Amino acid sequence: MKNYMLGIVALLFVATILGNQKIDTKKSGVTFEIGNMKIKTVEGSFNGMKGDVNFNPDDLKNSSFEVTIDASSVDTGNEKRDTHLKNEDFFDVEKYPTIKFKSYAVVRSKKEGYHIAKGKLTIHGITKDVKIPFTYKDNIFEGTLKVKRFDYNVGKDMNTMMVSNEAIVKITCITD
Repeated sequence: MKNYMLGIVALLFVATILGNQKIDTKKSGVTFEIGNMKIKTVEGSFNGMKGDVNFNPDDLKNSSFEVTIDASSVDTGNEKRDTHLKNEDFFDVEKYPTIKFKSYAVVRSKKEGYHIAKGKLTIHGITKDVKIPFTYKDNIFEGTLKVKRFDYNVGKDMNTMMVSNEAIVKITCITD
């Protein structure tokens, strides 16, 4: 009976360690690529990732992600463009200061070594269902998804001749 109780305590301890992970805000972030005038690609990033990560590859049913990034942290290496991206034409960071993702399911992918976080992505006050395929190794989550800016009314008055509708978004979330 004593060994049985010790086993339960050990399992709870391991589940707690694997379940609740603290995001390393300084090392985590989001990068993106988007076409510009159909001849070049603009690269950029967002920082200030915060939230709750509860991930256990052996207990996906109870795994979850609730993460935000600071929309005003957008950085393309061009101060004039970054200022424009922050205003009401694009991200409108005064009105919508964060970009949010909240999962409602985490499942194994058919692709070896991958999982999929299914959830709600909120950008510019608009929420859409998304699936983020990701890998997890050594407390590092890496995922990639495509985001159509028109789906979120980001730069809705900017036609796709100037800025592509689709951005490739790469997420790196490092936990302690």
